[in-house]
This record gives sequence, structure tokens and C-alpha cells, in this order.
Amino acid sequence: MAGNLTRDEARERARILSVGSYTVELDLTAGDQTFPSQTVVEFECAEPGAETFIDLVAPSVSSVVLNGEELDPAEVFDGGRIRLPGLKARNELRVLAECAYMRTGEGLHRFVDPVDGGTYLYTQFETADAHRMYACFDQPDLKATFELTVFAPADFQVVSNSAPDVAGTAVEDPAGPKSRWHFPATKPMSTYITALIAGPYHVVRDEHDGIPLGVYCRASLAEHLDADAILEVTKQGFDFYHRLFGVRYPFGKYDQLFVPEFNAGAMENAGAVTFLEDYVFRSRVTDARYERRAETILHEMAHMWFGDLVTMRWWDDLWLNESFATFASVYCQAQATKWTDAWTTFANIEKAWALRQDQLPSTHPIAADIPDMQAVEVNFDGITYAKGASVLKQLVAYVGVDAFFAGVRAYFAEHAWGNTELSDLLRHLEAASGRDLSAWSREWLETAGVNTMRPEFEVGEDGAFTSFAVLQQAAEDYPTLRSHRLAIGLYDRTDKGIVRRHRVELDVSGPRTEVPELVGQAQPDLVLINDDDLTFTKIRLDERSLRTVVEGAGDITESLPRALCFAAAWDMTRDAEMAARDYVKLVVSGIGGVSDVAVVQMLLRQAVSALHNYTDPAWRETGFDLVAGRLRDLLTAAEPGGDLQLAYAHGFADAAVSNEHLSLLQGLYDGAITVDGLTIDTDLRWTLLRRLVAAGRADEKEIAAELDLDPTATGERQAAACRAAIPTSEAKAAAWDRIVSGSMANAEFRATLAGFTEPGQRELYRPYVDRYFDQLEKAWRDWTGEFAQTFAEMAYPSHLIEEETIARTESYIADRSPAPALRRLLVEGEAGVRRALEARRRDAEAAAE
Repeated sequence: MAGNLTRDEARERARILSVGSYTVELDLTAGDQTFPSQTVVEFECAEPGAETFIDLVAPSVSSVVLNGEELDPAEVFDGGRIRLPGLKARNELRVLAECAYMRTGEGLHRFVDPVDGGTYLYTQFETADAHRMYACFDQPDLKATFELTVFAPADFQVVSNSAPDVAGTAVEDPAGPKSRWHFPATKPMSTYITALIAGPYHVVRDEHDGIPLGVYCRASLAEHLDADAILEVTKQGFDFYHRLFGVRYPFGKYDQLFVPEFNAGAMENAGAVTFLEDYVFRSRVTDARYERRAETILHEMAHMWFGDLVTMRWWDDLWLNESFATFASVYCQAQATKWTDAWTTFANIEKAWALRQDQLPSTHPIAADIPDMQAVEVNFDGITYAKGASVLKQLVAYVGVDAFFAGVRAYFAEHAWGNTELSDLLRHLEAASGRDLSAWSREWLETAGVNTMRPEFEVGEDGAFTSFAVLQQAAEDYPTLRSHRLAIGLYDRTDKGIVRRHRVELDVSGPRTEVPELVGQAQPDLVLINDDDLTFTKIRLDERSLRTVVEGAGDITESLPRALCFAAAWDMTRDAEMAARDYVKLVVSGIGGVSDVAVVQMLLRQAVSALHNYTDPAWRETGFDLVAGRLRDLLTAAEPGGDLQLAYAHGFADAAVSNEHLSLLQGLYDGAITVDGLTIDTDLRWTLLRRLVAAGRADEKEIAAELDLDPTATGERQAAACRAAIPTSEAKAAAWDRIVSGSMANAEFRATLAGFTEPGQRELYRPYVDRYFDQLEKAWRDWTGEFAQTFAEMAYPSHLIEEETIARTESYIADRSPAPALRRLLVEGEAGVRRALEARRRDAEAAAE
């Protein structure tokens, strides 16, 4: 994110300006550091004589011509903005600049493939980095058409938002051969979804329902590109969304480009969606990864309507974009693809993320207050995406699915190519459903925090309920008790597993809601509040239900209730209501009965996290032995070559701590030990090596040898993480120097930070705590937003779970008064340490009981 535009500045600029068109010309053949950028902007001003500014970040500006008058760049350009005085009613601005290629994943990113030397470029402009490539009014509500001319090396593919009408025409140039590409003007769109992707990309083309389709990746990854599978989900998505939204896809062609060193999962550039190239699987992965990729494909496609066709006015309503795309993608996935249990994955991943985020001190309403661009950068969080999507799911249950999408269709029809606010959507949903949503909006969108539901009941001598109620609680700091539509399921043990016998659905509000429909029902083995996951809430299990889950969660026959029960246990662990060692034992005992590989992988990650952060350190090694021992047995007993076997292998690598288990890991890595059906391919080799390095069983010699076998961009990233994880003070010093040097590209930077902060190496990290806090101010001031935020989050001493970490954080905040966005990240880190301390105290108490 370049610059820090404020909401007030954006409102004022939008009040007086309307932008007609951008005509941009770029030359990508002029060098490897910068590129010439020429922009012509036509815009109107409602107050002739007024002054405004246009955004541009560039090493140099050689010409600024406003309405035919030359302005002195030295006087009007400050490095981030060009001042535009004396505007007329109709204006033409011409800017000629030398813009910089980026290595941070922001602006126009440049990457050189170590395999074949090919140069690959792509843009990432959200939230406000379009003005790193061309001069523009970089805010979402100043939409304009976008016309682009590009001069590129002759071997480049060039992609933008529209299909080219001139594609690679040879151009004579004294400096060497190059080609010209021209992309005609688009429909009006926000600057942050304009795009340019260029390089010797491999492409697979297809067509569906009149829409030209393209799937791109680097040439060196072409052998791994499963374009047919990607296109299958793409076609399923278009068919489903066309029926659901009532508006055809509006951007002509649809390209999906898997690009290197991408910071996020994907980006919804109109007609030219970019994806993290890790979604091109070069080694075997479980079906959970394919499911995740499909969700991402459908998420970005949903944005073509909700976000690109109709766009939020300002970043306060970012949640509308992201929550709707998340909800729509899972809804589509469950209805139109083979992943019919997509809502289980949603409950398991997205909802867990949302619950964690909503319990941090930095929690905020879904409809957040975003005063400036730094605030929005840290708001791409679990509330904006996952809580918002959960609440939309609850809203669908409240107003009815037919009414909900009728309202959405009317919203698209009225606001196509325009900008909106939350009130515009609610108005259409109210009209379609006949419900007043003002109270719902106040409760769910304008307040922060999560409620907790628990059952309260009495049982007669015959074993049947004589009373039943749902109790609702709220956190002290966020006391809102909301209206919920939820279901209650009664589950019994049977010879076929734990199955649902009875279900009731009802509205819950206030601190206590009686449920007379359950009076007379026999008490089950498991009472599940929020069965079918209709609302956003934490749930608690009664004593008998918790015992059932602990003893036999794997016996629950349906995937969604099983995931909800595990989630309840994990939430109780994080809240220090359940000893972390008991949660670990629950996973160890129940994991063998879980067939959903996505749930298996999540449970294993949570068990390892509990061992590192929430268990009493005195029990940690015992816990790791329990987990690793169970996974060793499951690994050898699993179906050869199956997804579960692969998940167990990765989980075992994460949990191996003892000499016995590390020796087995070493044997798998070097081939001395084999497991029927388990292929130790490239990515799994790196996983095993990383653990061996962190444990002191391998070092630079093995890392270099592995990199020789895998001299790719991914291999370089993996090697960087391994080198930073070598458990010596010398390795940590070398890693730290690279981290603060500013010399690394974004992907290597994140990998090095991950290795540097290896959770089992707390004492090696301890000397860097003061250096971390000393570096923060410089990083926030001098680095790009992406790098500064990554450093603040990943290098925070979160694994030093002690009061001193809290005191050091509070001291820094008090003494330095950091920017609000940085303060938020530090407060979140501190909150994680506080939570871990409480969980450890609870776990130690359990040991003494």
C-alpha cells in the first residue's frame, strides 16, 4: 500500500471530481529496475478553480501537463502525490514518469525464474497501489474506463482486464525487438482492480458459455498445471452464479493467472484474476488442498459481481466484498461441485479464524470504521472475511434463501458499474423479504464480540428432559446479546456410531430462551447447540456431552456436527476452560475415527499449537510423544497412497521431538525407512528436512544438497526457511541481518521470518526481542506496508509466553505511541501471550488435580 489516503480526503476528492478515462502506456523493455509510464487522465471538476491531487509513487516524474499547461514536477510532485491547481470544469492531465518494479508483491512486481531465467511481471493493487504503475485517483469510488498500451519483449504474453485488439505486433526498435499490445477501454472500474500481467507465461485456453477462458502459469511450472481441473470448477462456478445472480458475467473474457511470490491467496482483478502459484501443485497434496483451491477460484469469481461490477464506496464496507464472496463461494461449492461438505470446511477453518479474531482486544464491528488506508490494511482479517460470511449465512436462514438472492439480484441490477454502501444492499434485502433489518444490522454488523451459548436442563427419573433452555452470554467488554436463528441436535450412541435422533430449530434472544419442544425427549449422549452451524456463536457442552466427545468424537457419523464438537473443545481449551493436555488427548484418541482429511489436518495443527503454547512446559515433551506415537501408528496402518496417510506424515513431522521419532523421520527422509504407499516427493522432503534442521539433526550441508535437487523458486524459499531454523546463535544472527536488510523479496522474507521464529527455539530468539522493538519504528516508517505489517506480526515474540513479553509490549506502546495500525498488531500479539499464559495455568492445575 503506497501512501495513506484518508477517508476525509477521499470524500472531498469524490465530491468535486468525476473521472472519465485513463489512457496508459508502459514500456517493459527499458531495464530491470524501472519502466516508463505515461498516463492521460480525463476528468471533470464540479468546482472550477479548485485544487486537488492525483496519486503517484515513482522515482522520478519528467512531465506534468494539466490542460495544456506544463507544471514543474519539482514543485507539484512530492514523491506520492501530484498537486493539481486551478482545475477547469473539464480537464486533461498528462503525466510522464519513471516507475519502479517492486519485489514486495505490491504495485508491478518483478520476478526472475531461477530455473530458466524468464522474467515475470504481475500487478497487485489492492488496496491502493495502482499509483505505483500509473498516475491515478486511487480510491474505489472514482471509477473510470482503463485503456492500456504495453511495449514488451517479443516472447512475452501480456494480459490485462480486457482482451487485446493488438496482440504482440512486432515493433522495430534500435535497442532490440519488442512487441506492442493494446487493450481497448474497459467499462468503468475502480483503480484497484485494474491489472497487468506479463512474461513468458504458459497458457491453456478454453471457452464456456461464450466466455473465453485462459489459465496461465510460469513456463517452468507448466508440467504441473492441472488446467482441466481448474477449468472444471471455473465452468461450474459460472453456471451456478449466472443462475443465482441473474446477471451475466460482465467483463468479456476470464483469465486466471498463477503468479510467483504472491502475498495473498488471490486477487479479483476484473477479467484477470491472479492466484498464489502454490495452487499449482508440483507434489502430491491431499484433497483438502484441491478443495481450498476450488473455494478460492469461486471466491474470486463471485467478486466479479460483488466488488467489481458493484463496488463499495469506501473501505468501511470492505467486509461486503469479502464476506459475500466467501459466503457465495462456499454456497456454490456445496451446491455445484463435488465438495458437498464445504460448510464443514467453512466451520472448521473460516469460522475458527473468525472466533479467534473476534476475541482479540482489537476486535471490531463487521461494518468497521476505516479512517485511512493503514487502517484497512490490517482489516483483511477474520472478521471482514469469515465472521461476515458467517453472519450472512445466518441472515440467509433469517430471511430465507429465495428472498436473500432476490434482493441480491435487484441490488446488482440497480447498481451495476457503480458504488454502494451497506444501506443500499439492506434496502433491497428488506424489499425482497418483507423484514425490517435495521435491528439485525445494529446487532450483527455494528457491534463487536461473540456470544456464547450453553444448554441448561433438568432430567426426570425416567431420563427425559423436564425443562430445557439455551443460555446466552456476552463478553464483559462487548455485552451485546443478539438474536440468533439456531438448531439444537440430540445425538445418541448406536451400533452405527453417534447419530442425530432429534432436531429443533428456533430463534434465541436475550440471556435465556426456553425450549419447550425438547421437554419429554430422552436425554441424549450429546446435546449440540447450533447444530448445522446456522449462527455465529461459541458453544459449550454439558458434562455428559463433553464426555461423549472426549471418549468418541470420531464416532459422530456426520462431518459437520463432528467438526462443531471438536471446535467447541478447542475453543474451551483456548478459553482455559479445558486443560490443553485434555484437548491433546482428545485429538489423539479421536483422530483415527475422522475421515474428513481437512478436519484431520486442522486437528493436528491445533494439537501441535496447544503443545507449543497452551500446555504446561513440563508436560510438553510427553504430549509430543503421545501425538507423534499415535501418528506413527496411523501412518503405517493407513490406506497406502491415501490422503489420510499423507496428512499423518505431515502431522508426524510437526510432532516429532524425541530421539525415537526423529530417527524415524531421518529414515523416511534418507530412504532407509519406507512406508507402503508413501512417496517422499519434493515438498514432503522439504517438510521432513525442516523438522530435522530445527531439531539439530541436519544443517547447511543437507540444505545445500536439497537445494541442488530442487533449484526452483520454491526450493530457494524452503532453503531460506531451513537456514533460519538452524538452532545456533550464528544462524539466527545471519537470518536477522537478512530480515532487517531490506534486500529480500517478499516470499523469501516471509520464509526467513518463519524459520527464525521456530517455536521450539525460544531461547535462541530471546536476544532479539529488544532488537525487534528497536526495529519496529524504522520498519513502519521506511518499509512498504506489506513488509512492515509482515515483520510486525511474524517477528513478534509470541512464543516467549511470559509476563516479560507483555510488559515489554506495553512499555513500547506507552513510550512510542505507535501508529494505530501498528498498535493494533502489537496488542493482538500481546493478547495471544496473555491467553497462552492463562491456558498454561489451567493445564498445570489439571496436572495437580
